Amino acid sequence: MKRILGLDVGEKRIGVAVSDPLGYTAQGISTIKREDVVDLKKIVGDYNIEKIVVGLPKNMDGSVGEQGKKILAFIEDLKKEINLPILTWDERLTTKEAEGVLLRADLSRAKRKKVIDKLAAALILQNYLDSQRTMRK
Repeated sequence: MKRILGLDVGEKRIGVAVSDPLGYTAQGISTIKREDVVDLKKIVGDYNIEKIVVGLPKNMDGSVGEQGKKILAFIEDLKKEINLPILTWDERLTTKEAEGVLLRADLSRAKRKKVIDKLAAALILQNYLDSQRTMRK
């Protein structure tokens, strides 16, 4: 079965998450270097990915700011490397939500730094998956 890939693209790292085969849950799987498209291609093949959802940071008023423009440029570059549908998903406050989850889990700052990107990717993907189930009802 096909899966969906979720990405939280940062300045240096990309948090990576995948859906289960039925499209109900998202699991954070890794963090890769932003420039490491080879690892991303391997993940796409290994997990039989059919679609990619990339978190798009927006301003609170819904407009796309400087960081959002960088993500859109990243997506254009990614489309040249990976021939799959790539969607954006509003990720406002996702990193804050991820940080809150990790703080409640009482993780040290060093441990939070290691996992926050993949948790943010999982939250982005889970929000997308939930919206798709809601639309199917």
